[in-house]
Amino acid sequence: MHIPDGYLGPITAAAGYGVMLPVWALASHKVKKTLNAKQVPLLAIGAAFSFVIMMFNIPIPGGTTGHAVGAVIAAILLGPWAATIAVSVALVIQALLFGDGGITALGANCFNMALVLPMSGYAIYRLLSTRSALTSGRRVFAAGCAGYCGLVLTALCVGTELGMQPLLHHSASGKALYCPYGIKVAVVTMVGEHALIFGWIEAIVTALVVKYLQKQEPSLLQTGRGAAP
Repeated sequence: MHIPDGYLGPITAAAGYGVMLPVWALASHKVKKTLNAKQVPLLAIGAAFSFVIMMFNIPIPGGTTGHAVGAVIAAILLGPWAATIAVSVALVIQALLFGDGGITALGANCFNMALVLPMSGYAIYRLLSTRSALTSGRRVFAAGCAGYCGLVLTALCVGTELGMQPLLHHSASGKALYCPYGIKVAVVTMVGEHALIFGWIEAIVTALVVKYLQKQEPSLLQTGRGAAP
């Protein structure tokens, strides 16, 4: 899912940074106001967990890779804005030190995996777990659904961004200058692979972590509002 350099044209790459710069500023502001001292180590752990799980990349057709992200579990524990910071840090380290994802595409990669994924996943989790007890099985189900749906939606965004490149940037003869795959190929490949394989991995990991925390430290799940006593 990490988009490499050379697959996004300047318009899309600039748009990614243009969206994420104010998002990072807003997320930092919100995290400073809402994150207490006890949760700061969890923010670092969330970034580390996301970093590790994203390192297991499997190349897929369409010019990119597939993997789980771990952003939804960070959003469940810390809130979506803190998850945006955690996943962004992981993506920056991967791009700068490991060449996993391009520097020019970093804004787009952060938009997809550090904004769309935790925000959408957290919204789904909140919707499905409203007014359920912290130890309820409904929270485990909600976490799994949130991880799956969030990752598939993110894959749709990645496929759309890649598929737009032949339309935005091509030579006079019609040859694509950046990503050579059109919307049909990129979207079907990205969504298909993540719906069939990686989405289930994200769902299982997210659900298992929530299930474990319910038994060991259910208070960590109190970030979600509307919990029953």
